[in-house]
Amino acid sequence: MIRIMKIDDYDGVRDLWMKIKGFGIRSIDDSREGVEQFLKRNPTTSVVAVEDGKIVGSILCGHDGRRGCMYHVCVDEEYRMRGIGKSMVVKAMEALKAENINKVSLIAFTQNDIGNAFWKEIGWTKREDLNYYDFTLNEANITAFNK
Repeated sequence: MIRIMKIDDYDGVRDLWMKIKGFGIRSIDDSREGVEQFLKRNPTTSVVAVEDGKIVGSILCGHDGRRGCMYHVCVDEEYRMRGIGKSMVVKAMEALKAENINKVSLIAFTQNDIGNAFWKEIGWTKREDLNYYDFTLNEANITAFNK
């Protein structure tokens, strides 16, 4: 079952994030408080997949009024190759479309072979015509990668 993510799902979502090898988790943005702030700003666009009574997939998804963006798209390894990821993406994109958002972007690490293959398989286009720039406003917001 794919449904809108609520803050009550945080513990299950974080447990999922911690299982994914190579997954980057930010100390502030991905804390309960950070996710709660994100969900308050974007109450209808983030989704979770629930099977066997547990969260097996999640997408943090939001928009700025112009463009949607997906973050932390993941499916538990034991539940992959069953269409869960694609179903979550479709649900999040339908929610964005309902809010009159016409374009969606995401970032996938270049070394995330599984993720990059997934996006290509479901029809997303890898952009070669731009550079992605980042500036850290809060040095305490450290990214740790799961091993």
